[in-house]
This record gives sequence, C-alpha cells and structure tokens, in this order.
Amino acid sequence: MIDLTINPQLAETILTGFIESELNRVGFSKTLLGLSGGLDSAVSLYLSAKALGPENVLAVCMPYKTSPQNTLDDAQTMIDDLGVQSLTIEITDMVDPLINRFEDMTKLRAGNIMARMRMIVLYDQSVAFNGLVMGTSNKTEMLLGYSTVFGDAAAALQPIGDLYKTQVRQLARHLGVPDKVLEKAPSADLWDGQTDEGELGFTYAEVDKLLYLLVDQRYRPEDCVEEGFEKAFIDKVMGLMRRNHFKRVMPPIAKLSQRTIGYDFLYPRDWGT
Repeated sequence: MIDLTINPQLAETILTGFIESELNRVGFSKTLLGLSGGLDSAVSLYLSAKALGPENVLAVCMPYKTSPQNTLDDAQTMIDDLGVQSLTIEITDMVDPLINRFEDMTKLRAGNIMARMRMIVLYDQSVAFNGLVMGTSNKTEMLLGYSTVFGDAAAALQPIGDLYKTQVRQLARHLGVPDKVLEKAPSADLWDGQTDEGELGFTYAEVDKLLYLLVDQRYRPEDCVEEGFEKAFIDKVMGLMRRNHFKRVMPPIAKLSQRTIGYDFLYPRDWGT
C-alpha cells in the first residue's frame, strides 16, 4: 500500500524554520509571492506569514482579463484572514500587445507569456518591498515539468518543493486554508477553463503514488507494473520527468577550467568562509 500521509505539524515546523533561516542567511527578513487563489500559493502564503509575521509578507495578485472573479475573491479572503500586505496588478495590458502580435499564437505560448510577466512583476516588487520571491511549486509539478521556465519556476526558494500535491493538500488543511481553496480544481490560471489535471491527462492522486515509487522508493518501471500501474502511464510519466529535467537545474556550464561554477565552485567554503 502506498501511503503519502505526512505529519502536518512537523512539516509546518520544518518549513517555517526553512523559510526564516534561508532568508536570514542572505540578509532578508521579508518575502513576497504571487497569490493566485489556488492551493499551492495559499500554503506558501500561510507558511510565510507564520515564519516571518504577516507584516513581512506581500501577496501579489496578478489577474489576466479571463481570470475568474472567484479566484480573486478567494485570494482576498486569505489576505484578510492572515493580515498580510497585498497588491493587485492586472497583467492584461502588459501581455496582450505581444499575444496579439502573432496570428498563430497558441494557448501554450500565451500562458507562458502570462507566467513570465508575473515573474517580471514579482521581481520588480521584490526590489520595492526589499524581500525575496517565494516559490509556490510542489514536488509533483517540478518532477513533471509542469511549470514555465523563468515564469512560475523562478523563485529564490521553494518551501513546498519536496511535497507532492496530495501532501500539500494535507498541510493546507492543517494550516487552516479555506475550504473553498481546498476543494477547487487545481489551475495555473493561464486561460479560461484551464485546469492542471485537464492538461496533464491524469489526476494528481494517480501520479503522486507513481512518482513516490519511482523517485522516493527507486522502483524500476517493471516494479511499478507489478504494483498495478499501466505501462503506458508509467512510460508517459517517466518521459515527462526526463524531458523536463532541464527545468529543475541551473543552466549547465561547459567545463574549461579547474574551478567551474556548479561543478567545483559550489559551497560557502569556496569563498573562504
């Protein structure tokens, strides 16, 4: 039996400590994040407020013209609940000139443009707020590559990046995230009617169990078949993990010297500390 149950109180303690220590070690005491009204950004927001105090957290809402009103309402409910600082910046006028320039524009390209514009807004506001950008990606998304490079994947730290989506939901319930947010279909809010599971072609509940076996337990594909997973599903998931590995790492540097960044020059001790 595959058990993805976590100890939410322990997870909260570890992750709030992680947020505080990672910011403090580089001289920051504030953070900001994009708040979509969805589960992942909600959990990152609640953890940040607990770790740093609500006065040191800025929730930035960045709707597009097709963003449903209920997502903004849910975001505002959480902002009011926690007492964090907030800012709403609509991105429609920023992205539409580029989207409208090309007759062959696809939903994927438009969605990537929106995600990267939100990143630009966040990093601009990080200077104004004097805080680091908090990531909102979970382990499932990161393994499958379900993110936009230099978009929602851009962040200074990722507090929930080692929790599968189903585990994020457990932590959200423990933290007191509103039921409306817990129950809504996961969506990156890239276009009208878009949902994560609709794009992926499978549910988080299904894929989380498979990823746990492949990644955490180091099962071979044939072992997963014996556990009851279809080979086609396993192949699809493994293909996504392999193809999207480049999204999980810094750009590789061609090695020419004895001390190459990312290979040999890695740790604080390399600075002589």
